Amino acid sequence: MLRYVIYTRVSTEDQGKSGLGLEAQERDIGIFLDQFSEMPFEIIGRFQDVQSGGDDDRPELAKALAMVRKAGAELLVAKLDRLSRKVSFIATLMDDAKVKLRVASMPYADKFQLHIYAALAEQERTFISQRTKDALRSAKERGVKLGGMRDATMQRNVAIQAKAAREAEKLMKIIGPMAKAGTSLQKIAAALDQMQVPTSRGGKWTASQVSRVIERSKALAA
Repeated sequence: MLRYVIYTRVSTEDQGKSGLGLEAQERDIGIFLDQFSEMPFEIIGRFQDVQSGGDDDRPELAKALAMVRKAGAELLVAKLDRLSRKVSFIATLMDDAKVKLRVASMPYADKFQLHIYAALAEQERTFISQRTKDALRSAKERGVKLGGMRDATMQRNVAIQAKAAREAEKLMKIIGPMAKAGTSLQKIAAALDQMQVPTSRGGKWTASQVSRVIERSKALAA
């Protein structure tokens, strides 16, 4: 049976606590498992770091890689930059014969394609970083208060988080009783579709989406 070790990462403690960034990663991983993975499969571990992608010393990633090597499993990440933002780090992992890497957003990419993508992404980040610095410097020269810009971004993030919490609470009024009755995630998904309950993106429900709603509800309750 194919086995996966799932690794997710967010860059700051605030993102880790709020779930911002994690929801998108879990969504992409869920799509991969539902639509692109070989069957059957087993998830034997989940690890998450709240740390910069430029920092190679990440304890949870080290645990994930150790499990991958020991069990002969595949390391599954949502996007390549969640694994690392350094081409050298990614290249070293891909040279490790005991590490099998799968990227959910690039389900058919081979090692060569992943290496090229990592190099291009690193080049793009360097360009974006310089462009941002130039834009901030120009704004400062025009007298723009940069703190106000950051405050607006924080307010948008809080609003997004609050909306997600309201949606989870509403959905759990339907999902909760079925889950407690022992209904499978797949059957719950089918029931939601039959009741024409929309997903956040307006598509059909999957077992992974139902699972994420339940997990989000538990996190909010905690």
